Amino acid sequence: MLRCLHPWRLSGGRAGLRLLQRHLFTMKVQSPEFQSLFTEGLRSLTELFAKENHELRIAGGAVRDLLSGVKPQDVDFATTATPEQMKGLFQAAGVRMINNKGEKHGTVTARLQNENFEITTLRIDVVTDGRHAEVEFTTDWQQDAERRDLTVNSMFLGFDGTLYDYFNGYEDLKNKKVRFVGHAKKRIQEDYLRILRYFRFYGRIVDKPGDHDPETLEAIAENAKGLGGISGERIWVELKKILVGNHVSHLVHLIYDLDVAPYIGLPANASLEEFDKVSRNVEGLSPKPMTLLASLFKVQDDVTKLDLRLKISKEEKNLGLFLVKYRNDLTKATDSAEPLKPYQDFIIDSREPDAAARVWELLKYQGQPDLLRQLRDQWKKSGYQMEKDELLSHIKKS
Repeated sequence: MLRCLHPWRLSGGRAGLRLLQRHLFTMKVQSPEFQSLFTEGLRSLTELFAKENHELRIAGGAVRDLLSGVKPQDVDFATTATPEQMKGLFQAAGVRMINNKGEKHGTVTARLQNENFEITTLRIDVVTDGRHAEVEFTTDWQQDAERRDLTVNSMFLGFDGTLYDYFNGYEDLKNKKVRFVGHAKKRIQEDYLRILRYFRFYGRIVDKPGDHDPETLEAIAENAKGLGGISGERIWVELKKILVGNHVSHLVHLIYDLDVAPYIGLPANASLEEFDKVSRNVEGLSPKPMTLLASLFKVQDDVTKLDLRLKISKEEKNLGLFLVKYRNDLTKATDSAEPLKPYQDFIIDSREPDAAARVWELLKYQGQPDLLRQLRDQWKKSGYQMEKDELLSHIKKS
């Protein structure tokens, strides 16, 4: 149950002068998903911070998920305590800390009751270069919210169920809107990867594609080249999530229309018609990201160039090369009387250990759900092992 309390405007002070002028909206969140977070470990964590009078709240994506009625897979926490203060209270309580690499950015990871808790000090970006930021710690929650990318990711949730929303994130979530916090251009120039994050969350939140703020699209087009300086690994993480999300055809067309494609390894002469066809073919079949992406490629060299830019895995690269090479050949060889035969023959003749998994994806690419079911049934009857557990996972997904 969500119950509105009250909105008010922050003003005054050094922070108030530099912050975007927004209303702080608060309300109570009382839901089964929220209550399910209160494990023994989390209760111990909140007690430690309360004892030392440090504020601690759930932050970002976990809040967004809870407001959407979804239990978050990962929960990040934000606090007014500095990393040194956190280390002090954990050491005093005999709590083990792990992975100290995040400390310079304000993040401490503690292990309580066999659970890991990642807690980050509130911060502001002092210097940004489009990839990384030099941060300064703060105790002002609004300042931390202002540095986040999207309004739906800028909210905090107290453990008493109070939501803290400075930039209309809850309203945007209710209305299925994806907006940057403040000015899109400024947020993007702080980290150019936010262009792809915008596309990803658009596919996750928006019901019907096509409604974009013109200022946002203009900012993306103007700053697309900034993605050229972002590591391929970071781009691939976001791109894969876009490919398995909603409205993928709309978003990939937008990626080309706004001239984002050349900076993220996608071919200039992509076959968008083929992509549209394959995106329809794979609906409901849980394709791998590469299965869909391969439809943009006309030749195998396109896959090789993508690998050079994004550093995809060997398995992903081989799947892309396979789909580009065989997507037409095996179809041409299909006998209407025995449509499965060329696929079965390929698996038997191939010496590749994951040949069956690739054929499975090829049938999705071609939009052959009936053949998928037939192949699955034959494998089950014959006891055929396709990467053992992998076949079972494919069957469950399909």
